[in-house]
Amino acid sequence: MLAVGLVVGLGVGPLAPGHSGGSSAGPVPGPVQERQHGFALPTYSRDGYDDPRVLDDRLRHLADVGAGWVQITPTWFQAAADAPEVTRAPASAAWQTPDDAGVRNVIARAHRHGLKVLLKPHVDLPDGESRSSIRPRDPTTWFASYTAFVTHYARLAAETGVEQFAVGTELEGVSGERDAWLDVIRAVRADYPGPLVYAANYDEYPRVAFWDAVDLMGVDAYWPVSARPTHDVRALERAWRPIREELARFSAEHGRRILFTEAGYVSQRGSTTAPYSWTISTTPDQSEQAAG
Repeated sequence: MLAVGLVVGLGVGPLAPGHSGGSSAGPVPGPVQERQHGFALPTYSRDGYDDPRVLDDRLRHLADVGAGWVQITPTWFQAAADAPEVTRAPASAAWQTPDDAGVRNVIARAHRHGLKVLLKPHVDLPDGESRSSIRPRDPTTWFASYTAFVTHYARLAAETGVEQFAVGTELEGVSGERDAWLDVIRAVRADYPGPLVYAANYDEYPRVAFWDAVDLMGVDAYWPVSARPTHDVRALERAWRPIREELARFSAEHGRRILFTEAGYVSQRGSTTAPYSWTISTTPDQSEQAAG
């Protein structure tokens, strides 16, 4: 099973000339490009990245509509929000971790279609509970487990020539732990030479404690931009204006560009009121999706 989601790169603040982005987590490997446009291609099947015909069909379509990037998101899991370990999905689970051969396969095929790759490993919880609620009862053990998980994919990213790597996604419950994250990022940089991003949720990013240690500030851009369902593009543009202004200020303050690591609206009525919801209503509405 493969799904496709929109990812938009947004350069809202220039990197100062000569700014290396260096930090106690290690030097930044070089400048990052100003804009990225692409799609996420997640799977929750063990063999979801295996079928060459399905992959080539999806990737060709992404390239044909103008995407330059594709985001690959292998997912591991933990048993509960306070669990101390991150593991691959058990064989009996409904949602699965794609095998490494499949991840390598989709990366190679993306490159053949002229797409650059952001490898963005996720950690999820059972029953669709938000990963933002992860607050391990034993943080030391959890960060050691998380480091093993993320460096596994950092090495895979280096071996396959991935152009960009995410050190984490929407981990609001632990993203304030600066020292622990600096250790994670040092370990990742030891294995992967390219640019790093952390993908914060739209209401998390101001509290992330280690923006100076990564190369791009990622934001999963699911701001509600309307109080009621609407097709009014001008009203939606007005709602976005203060968000853009705040992001530009934040970007300049931290000397990092912002990448919308996730963004988009489902084709359901009311999607602009809660873009993060896949079940906002049972009424199809592609016009509201397009307006958003």
